[in-house]
Amino acid sequence: MKKRQFKKISAMLLAAALTLSVTACGSPSKETENTGNTSAAADTTAVSETEGAADTGEPEDFSIVLDWYPNAVHSFIYVAIEKGYYAEEGLNVRVEFPANTNDAITMTAAGKADAGLYYQPNIISTAVNQDIPIRILGTVVKHPLNIVMSMKDSNINGAKDLKDKIIGYPGTTDNEYFVKAMMEHNGLSYKDTTMQDVGFDLNSALISGNVDAIIGGYINHEYPSLLQEGYAVTYFDITKEGVPDYEELVLVTGENQVKNESDKLARFIRASKKGYQDMVDDPEGSLQILLDNQDEANYPLDPDIEKASMEILLPLMAGDADGFLEVNKESWQNTADWLLDMGLLNQAADINSLIAAIPQ
Repeated sequence: MKKRQFKKISAMLLAAALTLSVTACGSPSKETENTGNTSAAADTTAVSETEGAADTGEPEDFSIVLDWYPNAVHSFIYVAIEKGYYAEEGLNVRVEFPANTNDAITMTAAGKADAGLYYQPNIISTAVNQDIPIRILGTVVKHPLNIVMSMKDSNINGAKDLKDKIIGYPGTTDNEYFVKAMMEHNGLSYKDTTMQDVGFDLNSALISGNVDAIIGGYINHEYPSLLQEGYAVTYFDITKEGVPDYEELVLVTGENQVKNESDKLARFIRASKKGYQDMVDDPEGSLQILLDNQDEANYPLDPDIEKASMEILLPLMAGDADGFLEVNKESWQNTADWLLDMGLLNQAADINSLIAAIPQ
């Protein structure tokens, strides 16, 4: 297979991506509104929206594009919808599922969504190298979940074992960076591997034998999913192989939204923090809200896997001195410096300009 090089998305390609993303994500089957997926959720939300409308007027629509299909990490959003926290802030939140892996960036940058969830290294490289107008609102998961996973009989136990192997990944450039860093850390070259974009089909690409290993799968989801299905898989931690600590999942928006709708964003953040606090106080109940509102036809969730995922996620969502949806400037600067040292930025990142100053 032809080896992939680092992607440099031109303005023309980005425009095409924006058009495709907006069309695909607009499908009613790929989004969830405050009405939820069950009659019980619909009834509860309808009451909350009515009360919120009485206080703040007609609720404003607010769309958020997820990084992936809904799972435990997104519980804070579904809790805030179910319990009326967004409605109390005068918001009617619509959850959109990505049709393309970069929808959270392209749609927010184009003003086609109010906010999105994406990955720290990709946010920095996209903003700096392509001058895409995205801004950082806050961090959801403060440390990596990403792993390299393979079948046990492949004997891939570290980055040195990736030489001459095909690695499946979800098309995001951060995973290309990580493989490059790991290979060089082990005295090898990025060219010693073949990167294959498999989109969202990471697990199926691995178990079918189409790839030798995958990166972009998470320790809290892809790995336990395959174990439960009876597959003998193994993984290694990328931060043990030359990749520095970084923030996994980040809430972003567009430059225009920061300029013109900062109050709307602030209300979303306030309500989201309440949803997160409920996750901390009642993980089981919060997870049940997610499960009750899942899109079972398209994205069925396994309660046992999501419960295990929640246990892994909560410490990583709180972590360190910064609270949920707070921005750690030092972390962003460290990641930006690493990307620059790796030759993955065409200039130094101005982290201050990337951080959205949203009054709370």
